[in-house]
Amino acid sequence: MSFTLEIGSKAPGFNLPGVDGKQYSLASFKDARLLVVVFSCNHCPAVIGSQDRMIKLYADYKPKGVEMIAINSNEDRNHPDDSFEKMKVRAREKGFLFPYVRDAGQGVAKAYGALRTPHFYVFDEQRLLRYTGRMDDNPYDAAKAAQFDLRNAINLLLLGEKPLVELTNPIGCNVKWLDKDAHWMPPEACDLV
Repeated sequence: MSFTLEIGSKAPGFNLPGVDGKQYSLASFKDARLLVVVFSCNHCPAVIGSQDRMIKLYADYKPKGVEMIAINSNEDRNHPDDSFEKMKVRAREKGFLFPYVRDAGQGVAKAYGALRTPHFYVFDEQRLLRYTGRMDDNPYDAAKAAQFDLRNAINLLLLGEKPLVELTNPIGCNVKWLDKDAHWMPPEACDLV
């Protein structure tokens, strides 16, 4: 069995606190045609390089019935920039309009099999996984991106079609797991090819 949630799997439930003082669960997005779940953080260069694109993605697709939630599961003892308080600052500075939530116990990251930050998951109306992996092929520099896997998948799903590419390797920093080396990944985590 792979570590990462497999295509066709049901979205695991969650109930997480947002930087806006609200609690978020799958039910918070019950009316969305598609739900994008992204495992994100504050400190990773790949996330920092992608944040403006995430904001633009949300602005472009929310009117089409697509919702997005960003989940920070990184431990913050050795990565204090990922603390809940610093998340509030980042969301305010960047003007996030999508929920940014904290998975302090890391159970949601484990349930989804998050490998890196950022790691995107796209679920259909039945909340079945239809795409997982990267946003594009260069999270560090938008000008150098040439393959737009996440947008391509969303566009086809909105047309009622299957994405041409359902699975890509996320590009970024490893999720920072509690009591593990910063570069540690579960042995079964290297399953995306």
